Amino acid sequence: MTGPRTLVLACGALINEIQAVRDLNALTNLTIECLPASFHLHPERIPTEMRRRLDRAQGKYDSILLGYADCGTAGALDDICAEYGVSRLDGAHCYEFFAGAERFHALHADDPTVFYLTDFLARHFDRFVMDGLGITKHPQLLDAYFGNYTRLVYLAQTEDPRLDRYAEAAAETLGLRYERISTGYGDMSEQIVEFAGQGA
Repeated sequence: MTGPRTLVLACGALINEIQAVRDLNALTNLTIECLPASFHLHPERIPTEMRRRLDRAQGKYDSILLGYADCGTAGALDDICAEYGVSRLDGAHCYEFFAGAERFHALHADDPTVFYLTDFLARHFDRFVMDGLGITKHPQLLDAYFGNYTRLVYLAQTEDPRLDRYAEAAAETLGLRYERISTGYGDMSEQIVEFAGQGA
């Protein structure tokens, strides 16, 4: 489909998924630019870099979407949206828009002791969880971080046996019961397709 020149300024952890949504829906008007996925570990860096990217993009696009949920910024991304007149993906985190808001809130209400993985986190579990939380160097932290969890739920965007194995291994590492839920691209897909088509 053609439409207005649209930029998605996204979290690097979502690049595969957003590219897949673009390609599956032939969103030829959609440009994707990513901030480093490592900002997941330092969310305080997101607002400053986002403002820099938005300043650079001014006048080049008809519309801009932030490919982020709140992502630990404590509302800072919403403030930026208001400041620059742009939008962001709905939700507090990617688990919510992959599973669907209603479904995720029901899952969380049913069992708040669940630790969630996405395709990205299954693929990069050691880097973003074990190393990122310091557990690799300090194994005694494992119980401090995960002692109150009982299950690991893998919210799978794709059907990939390799990622299934990674997610199962992560659950074993954390000592948690394992469950897999296939979500596809969830609400994120609908939001991006709708946004890219505005004004078409």
